[in-house]
Amino acid sequence: MIESKQIQHPQYVLIVDDQELNRDILGVILEDDYELLYAENGREALEVIREHIDDLCIVLLDLMMPVMDGFQVLEAMVADEEMRQIPVIVLTADKTAELRALKMGAADFITKPFDMHEVILARVSRIIELSEGRRLISAAEHDKLTMLYNRNFFFEYADRLYLYRPELQLDAVVMNIQQFHSVNELNGREFGDDVLRVIGNEIRAFLAETEGIACRFEADHFDIYCARQDDYAALLQRFQRKVDELSPNVDIHLRMGVKLWQEGVGPVLLFDRARTACNMVRGDYQSPLLIYNEDMRMRDLLNQRLLNDLRTAVDERQFVVYYQPKYNVQCNPPRLSSAEALIRWKHPELGMLPPGDFIPLFEGNGLISIVDSYVWAEAAAQVARWREKLGFTLPVSVNLSRADVFDQTLTGRLVKLMEDNSLRFGDIKLEVTESAYTENSRALLDVIARLREIGFEIEMDDFGSGYSSLNMLSAMPIDVLKMDMKFVRNIEHNPTDLRLVSLILDIAKYLRLHVVAEGVETEGQLALLRDAGCELVQGYYFSRPLPPEEFETLILQEIKREKETGT
Repeated sequence: MIESKQIQHPQYVLIVDDQELNRDILGVILEDDYELLYAENGREALEVIREHIDDLCIVLLDLMMPVMDGFQVLEAMVADEEMRQIPVIVLTADKTAELRALKMGAADFITKPFDMHEVILARVSRIIELSEGRRLISAAEHDKLTMLYNRNFFFEYADRLYLYRPELQLDAVVMNIQQFHSVNELNGREFGDDVLRVIGNEIRAFLAETEGIACRFEADHFDIYCARQDDYAALLQRFQRKVDELSPNVDIHLRMGVKLWQEGVGPVLLFDRARTACNMVRGDYQSPLLIYNEDMRMRDLLNQRLLNDLRTAVDERQFVVYYQPKYNVQCNPPRLSSAEALIRWKHPELGMLPPGDFIPLFEGNGLISIVDSYVWAEAAAQVARWREKLGFTLPVSVNLSRADVFDQTLTGRLVKLMEDNSLRFGDIKLEVTESAYTENSRALLDVIARLREIGFEIEMDDFGSGYSSLNMLSAMPIDVLKMDMKFVRNIEHNPTDLRLVSLILDIAKYLRLHVVAEGVETEGQLALLRDAGCELVQGYYFSRPLPPEEFETLILQEIKREKETGT
């Protein structure tokens, strides 16, 4: 038997807890080392376990849950020949429950509330290592639903092809179904299984015509390692036609990412890049195929460099906070009211980087809290400096990410920041994006409400960007709406946009909310907003974002105006 070099495949961990906050905390602890799956109750957990039976390394299981509790899950797993091979760590604050769970077969326990994050990570790692010798997966096993290879055997096989059949020069193809969870919810799991079987059958028919292998990677994700095709769009269309034939009345859309063979690049990295391409066309129904290219590779390399450089950037103060003014336009002349803190990265080798180059990256990797904390500290210190130097207190808005909200130290840190800089709570305003609110997390809303109660002013950023409806506003703990710039952009030329702006302003007035219009660039836009009753405006018409020393000029102008007018 030919021996293959060792490949490190993703290790999957299932976190089962009915409290979203607990799931998020454990996710933050484990996300750098493992691929994570989540379930909110025992019944959902068993479904996930059955779906990922070949891939799960461990289950972190809360004991007290609605629908089906953790003890019932343990009973079901112990009774199943395959599931009992997966180790379980129970999560509980009840000491008596720990012993019962251990007697039922749990491998270990973690006590709530979660602390000592290093200890949790070490326990998970130890239990996985201990179980590896006991849990064997047959190398010849196929996915039962599609009869394609399972993932583990697929990558073992792909590695051997790469090592011992290099002349094949195989490409990596990743394909999955757009919004497959909706297909299941609307049409039933049995119909969803039929879709997966049809795709599996067509993939096997395709492989009978060419060199290659394939697997059902997970759920609705398929990996194909195949000889170069002349037209991958035609291949995607081939699979799409088979799905359409199954049920002409149901809209099911496939998407595909491809990484062409590249000398010296093994299957694992090849499929990572194909998966990146596939993810980039998520939700794109017009162009559902993307072939990974050199520009994408360079972006990946840049992203990795930025991730590696983040800690150094903070330590060396490479981040620079700019400030964009907000003006009250119901006064004549308009008055400087407040500002928004906006970060830039003055990289020693890459030059000045705009936030769009790194903020989404850090959000996706769970590191945005580091950047947010830096901005909070800089903004608070700057407000204090301006007050001391100029005798003028200018409130500044800073961003509060979803990740920040689930930090249990958040409130204490913000309060201490105000105290250390001798600021009032109203001097620092907290911006939360509309999408964070509309994920409808009770825990998030509770935290925001507490911050508001102690005196912070809460702004909903990007309102109208496509997530929420106007009737949700009355239930949200906010003081200010920041109207997305897409509403403002065309109000001079599009009566519908102007009517929408007027509607938002009327509803905000009824709910006693202030409104900030973002992206105002022309005198015409300003006049229409002022006439419609908009109080606060932000945009290039007044000023681009400025470094602190340039922003001082605006403050001095405001001080001079106040002296001249006596207001």
